[in-house]
Amino acid sequence: MKTIKLFTAIAAGSLLVSSCNETTKKTEEVKEVIKTIEEVVEKAPVYDTSNPASMLAAVAYANGGWDDLYNKKDVQYTYTYMTGDGKKDVSTERYIFDSEASYGKYSTNEVNAMPGTKGEVVQYYDGTKAMAMVDGKVIEDPAATGGADFLRRANHFWFVMPYKLTDKGNIFKSLGKEEYNGISYDKLEVTYDPAVTGKEQNDIYVLYINPETKLIDRFFFSLPAMGVNVPAIAANYVYEEVEGQKIATKRSYFMPNDKGEYDEANPSIAQTLTDIKFNNGYTKTSILE
Repeated sequence: MKTIKLFTAIAAGSLLVSSCNETTKKTEEVKEVIKTIEEVVEKAPVYDTSNPASMLAAVAYANGGWDDLYNKKDVQYTYTYMTGDGKKDVSTERYIFDSEASYGKYSTNEVNAMPGTKGEVVQYYDGTKAMAMVDGKVIEDPAATGGADFLRRANHFWFVMPYKLTDKGNIFKSLGKEEYNGISYDKLEVTYDPAVTGKEQNDIYVLYINPETKLIDRFFFSLPAMGVNVPAIAANYVYEEVEGQKIATKRSYFMPNDKGEYDEANPSIAQTLTDIKFNNGYTKTSILE
């Protein structure tokens, strides 16, 4: 969107200048064009390693910006989640950004989404309540409902993660620099204030921010809900630009061995996002169709 505004401003300026024969008038018109460009082009946030909030603002900007994503209304994509032993979940994912509604329809469910269940598994979270369905019938089993609640919230979070790191109650701490794969990354810890979240154990992230691109190429995180209470899970992300948004379409996760070492040639979990489409016109009702 920023690029379109810039192009429009420049094109308008060119027409104005070319139609002006008088030097004085041309100068004034050029000044107006420059002023217009300055107004429509958003300046990148200052990236200050002594100010973690500014670093995360730069990360959000580099990913395309929350306002830009929000204005796209919703998203649909194909999500493949594969474990190291070859088992996988494959789902059609849909999210509505303003309500955080989250839908997943599984064509393969061997890992997390009611594995072994025969029939078409669908999970849905409307922003308040989750449910699980098999062949269109709501399943009342608390384990199925709880699984749907966790996955629907988690999958949506990972998609919008760059914009969630500055939510209310988040606590930031700079951890200096660390080199990885020839790049000197800026490290930043993000966790949450228990007084705000109401949880005794909160997720912890150690982000590796690329100082050139301002993207999070790598991070470590905890997952208390699954019994991982320290940031021991490693993640490497590869991004693809889709309609102005940098989306982590290839995600590799690694669990440490007994010596605390990571075999990064063999991911514990590999995730891919394909066929990403924004602004599909979903409502809380039509998202289920």
